[in-house]
Amino acid sequence: LWTQDNFGEDLIFNIRDGSVFFWDTSAGLTAPAVTLSSIAADAPTIARQILVSDRDRHVVAIGCNALGSSTQDKLLVRFSSQEDYTDWSPTATNTAGDLVVGTGSEIITAVETRREIIILTDASVHSMQYIGAPLSFGINQLASGTTVLGANSAVAVNDSVYWMGRNRFYAY
Repeated sequence: LWTQDNFGEDLIFNIRDGSVFFWDTSAGLTAPAVTLSSIAADAPTIARQILVSDRDRHVVAIGCNALGSSTQDKLLVRFSSQEDYTDWSPTATNTAGDLVVGTGSEIITAVETRREIIILTDASVHSMQYIGAPLSFGINQLASGTTVLGANSAVAVNDSVYWMGRNRFYAY
């Protein structure tokens, strides 16, 4: 499974639980994509899913490796600095950072709505919202004891999210 999102006219994409890539349209149609970590210091080298937060323009890596590690943490969410896909090192002067989802053993998928990113784990549902400086994002648990069948079983429609779980459908 591949996930992809636009960063302006450029494309950021990854294969599930694999490398993250960047394709610059200004290089032309024949130019190959490159790994994001080859052009962005401290960028995730492995991720479950990648997306761009449309509201505040952060690149968000779901279920990725921690800064300075090559081991995937399936509950870790990292984000680049606002408007800068190359800046992944948290400092006092940027908005890059990371958060750990506190419930479940792995993030199954994340879906972006107009106001937030809904993160579905194997055991819970969380809302990730941009809250501004100094923390950038916050995560709140919305529900526990939920299930989700797979990475493609959730969809966002405006500010609502619908997904298929075991033996039932869910709506938020």
